[in-house]
Amino acid sequence: MLLSALILKGQENDFNAFSITPEILLGISGEPNTGFPDRGIQSQAFFSFGWHHTKQTQEWAAYLKKPKTGISFGYTNLGNKSKLGEVFTIQPFIEFNAFKSKNLNVHIGTGTSYLTRKYDSITNAFNKAVSTDFTWSFRLFMYYNTIKTKQVNWRIGTGYTHHSNGHTRLPNQGYNSFLVSFGAEIKRGKEGEAQNTNTLTKAVSNYFSVRYGYGLNILSEAFNDKKGVYTISGEYGKIYNNLLKLGLGGYFRFYQMYYDYISNNESLVQDGRVFSELKSNPFTNALNIGITANGELLLNHIGIDLQFGINIYKPAYKVDWTINQGWGYVPKVIPETGGHFRLGSIEESYYKIKRTISARLGLKYYVIGTAKKQANNLYIGAFINSNLGQADFTELAIGYVKVFKTRSR
Repeated sequence: MLLSALILKGQENDFNAFSITPEILLGISGEPNTGFPDRGIQSQAFFSFGWHHTKQTQEWAAYLKKPKTGISFGYTNLGNKSKLGEVFTIQPFIEFNAFKSKNLNVHIGTGTSYLTRKYDSITNAFNKAVSTDFTWSFRLFMYYNTIKTKQVNWRIGTGYTHHSNGHTRLPNQGYNSFLVSFGAEIKRGKEGEAQNTNTLTKAVSNYFSVRYGYGLNILSEAFNDKKGVYTISGEYGKIYNNLLKLGLGGYFRFYQMYYDYISNNESLVQDGRVFSELKSNPFTNALNIGITANGELLLNHIGIDLQFGINIYKPAYKVDWTINQGWGYVPKVIPETGGHFRLGSIEESYYKIKRTISARLGLKYYVIGTAKKQANNLYIGAFINSNLGQADFTELAIGYVKVFKTRSR
C-alpha cells in the first residue's frame, strides 16, 4: 500500500484542476465456492479525489490527453453483513480518455481493503473468499459523461472489482464483482486545453531490465505457513514515446514451500506414492522457469506493469494442484487421525492449462522519473503473480533498467 500511494506524489506538479467525485454503485458478487452464503445486491459508496494533469509538462500526460490521478475511498456492503461483512477500501488511481472520446473514460485503481468478515472454519466455513483482514483490491471501470457543465460532469459507468490476499493465506478464492455506477465529477480550477499530440516527437528506444523479487505464499490449507518465493528475471524490448514499454523476457524462481514439502518427505512424495520421483532432486524440482511478454505504462515515477508468461518448467506444481483440488472435499485427511481424502487429478486438461499460463500485475516506483530519460534507473515494485488468473504469490521487487539511445520514428 505504501508503494501504491506514491502515485499521488510520483508526478511533477503539472496540474491546475482538482475534482471530487462521489458515486453510488450497485451490482452482484460472483460465487467463489460451492455453498457460498446467500447474498443480496451489493452496494458501494465511493469518493474519489483527483488532480487533472492539464499543464502537460510531461509527454505521458500529453499523450493521455489530460489524465487524472488521485485517490479513492470506498465502502462496500457485500449483501450479507453477518457472513460476508463490509469492506473499506483505499485506492490510488489513474483515469484517462478512451478511444479518443471526450466523454468516455477508463479508470484503473489498485490499493488495499479491510474486510470485517472472513473465513472461519467453525463460524463462517462456507465463505472461502478471503481468510485475512486486509487484501489487495483492484478496480477497472469505464465511465460515460451524460451531462457536462463547467463545474459538474454527471456520469454513469460499469466495471469490475476484485479483492484477494495474494495467496498469503488460504482459502483465498477472492471476491469478483460486476457493478454499475452513478456519480458526479465536481471540478475546481480551470482544466485548459489538451496538447495536440501531433506536435510531440515520436521516439523509440531499446531497453534492458533485470529484477530480483521476494514473495510470500503458502501451499494449501493443510500447509498454511507462509514461505518465500525468490525470483530473478530479465527482459529486453522497446519504449515508445517515453510512454509505453513492450518487451520479452524470462524468469527463474525458487519456491521454498515446494522444496520443504519434498525434503520433508510429505505424503505425496513418499516412496511408492504418485510423485515420489520429485525426491531425486528437491532443489531442482522446486524451481520454476518461464518466458514472458511484458507491457508497462510509464507515468514518470510510476509504472503500471502487466506481464503474461508461459511456464516451461514447474514440476512441483502437480503437488500443489493435487492437494488444493481435493482439500475442499469432506472429510479431509488429518495426519493424526487419518481419514478419506479426494485428490485432484493432473490428467485434467484444466490442470495443464493452469500449470502453463502465468501472469503478473503491479506497480513500480522509479527512483528517477522516466520523463528525464535517464540511461540508468532503479525501481521498487509490488506485484501479484498468478496461475491463469488465480493468485500464486505476493511479491516485492527491486530492479534495474538500462535505456539505450533514443531515436525518432
